[in-house]
This record gives sequence, structure tokens and C-alpha cells, in this order.
Amino acid sequence: MVRLVSVVAAGVLLAACSAGGPSAAGPPAAPTSRPTTRPPTTVATTLPPVRPTTAAGRLASEITRAETAIRDPATRPSQLRALGRAQQRAYRALARQPRLLPEVLALVPPALRRTVKANALAGAELRKLNRPASRLPRWRIVAPAPATALLASYRVAGAKLAVPWQYLAAIHLVETRMGRIRGTSSAGARGPMQFLPATWRRYGGRGRNIDATGDAVLAAARLLRANGAPGNMAAALYAYNPSRRYVRAVTAYAEQMRADRRAFLGYYQWQVYYGDTLLPEGYPLLPSHAADQQTTELRKGSR
Repeated sequence: MVRLVSVVAAGVLLAACSAGGPSAAGPPAAPTSRPTTRPPTTVATTLPPVRPTTAAGRLASEITRAETAIRDPATRPSQLRALGRAQQRAYRALARQPRLLPEVLALVPPALRRTVKANALAGAELRKLNRPASRLPRWRIVAPAPATALLASYRVAGAKLAVPWQYLAAIHLVETRMGRIRGTSSAGARGPMQFLPATWRRYGGRGRNIDATGDAVLAAARLLRANGAPGNMAAALYAYNPSRRYVRAVTAYAEQMRADRRAFLGYYQWQVYYGDTLLPEGYPLLPSHAADQQTTELRKGSR
């Protein structure tokens, strides 16, 4: 193995006044005991939020909201799940409609443009790389290990072999959505980092478990180190998966985490899609006679 812009108008103070000199018709009238004018009237107006009306505008607003909040240390952990999934949906929409990218980039804040471009292009590369079969895979989709535990695995392996931990996290994201996928690929790869049996024998180490996250991440670091990391990460990634599209996608995600480590918190929430079909946590490994029915139901639910 990828909106909300609110404009609140302040109250507008409207006041009218008039002035003039003496009248040519004669002297001004004597003042009366009662005032003849009223004080200025204050009118407060609150305009409704401005909602984008174009597809690019809606995507730009959603991405801006999600990316800004994910990177904000004040964002509550309980909010990250919804933010990460909204972020993923927006980038998936851009991958399906790449013609919208220039307009979206023009609408997001300048500070986010590099991030948006990198994530959108990574999603487009992976979409071109992965061609799903007509039937859904025989996988199980499970909840990932806690984010803190995954970060610890990446950092331990990265420090031991001088491989930037962000590249290990990006590989984990692309291969199994950080451990959500339990199953074997069409090529026979397995485990959280998707090793072929022969590759595992070379880099896994004796007594290691291909299905254990810590062991698999360490093996991935060994493979990358043996093939050019950290000096030539592109060559190391190509050894992991000989596809230029794969290299560009993993690099894009890794570099976002290197630029801001809170980017990991958004990626951690991304779900499993098979083509355009969402495979939610709890998706079971069904017997063959039920697979067709499940395929139909899931694809209807993902529309």
C-alpha cells in the first residue's frame, strides 16, 4: 500500500447630523424650554457567516480549519479525531479532482500552501499507484495502537539506526494506516510495515515477530539504513518499494512531520479506504459467500 471561514461584521454606527449658518430670512427663533432634536441612534448589525459556494472554496475552508487546529497546541485531544478525518476527506477529494488544486492553493493562507500542496500531491500519487480490485480485500480493520506508543516505536528505531522517525511514521501511514490493516497484500506482504517473507528474513532479525509493531518498525529502519538512509532517503525508500510515486508520497508526508511534529496527530486519525470505499474499524474478514453482499453495502455507505 490516501470550512469554515467565518466573517463577523462589527456593528455599524450610523449617525446623522446637520449644521447651518443664520438664515437670510431673519434672526433665529428663541430657544424653547424643550429640546427639539433627538440623540443619534446606534444601529448594530450582525451578518451571517459567509459560506463558500464553490467546490474549491469549500475544500480550502475545510483544509484551513483542520490544518490550523491540528497544529495548534491549544486544540483538545478529543477534537483531533474529527479534525484528522475531515483533513483526510478534503485531501481525498483533491486527489480525485486535481484540477481544483490551483484554486484551493490560492484560497488557503500563504503559510499553509506548501503543506496543502504536499498532501494533495501525495494523495494523487498514491491514487495512481494503487489500483483496487473489484472485490473488497479479506482484511480486518482494527483500532491502532495509542499515538504515544507508536511515536515511541518510531523514535527508538530511528535513534538506533540514525533514520528520521518521521519517515518510519510515513511508511506506516501509507502501508497500513498506522496498523489499522490486518491482512496480507496481493503481493504477499504482511505485518504493520508490510514485509515480504524474504525481506523479513533479511531485516527482521532472529526471534522477531513480523506482526509486532516495534519489531516491524525496527526492521524497516534497518532496511532504510542499509539502502542509503539517512543521507539518501529517496534511494532508501525506493529500496522499500521500487516506485517513484511511492517515494514522492512517503517523502511528502514525512517532511510535513519534520516541519511540524503535530502533523503526526492528524495523520494518526486517517482511516482505511480501499479505492473510494471506506473500510471502518471493525470491518471483518468474511467468508467468501458473504463478501459480495458486504462489498455492496460498504460501497453504498461510502457515497
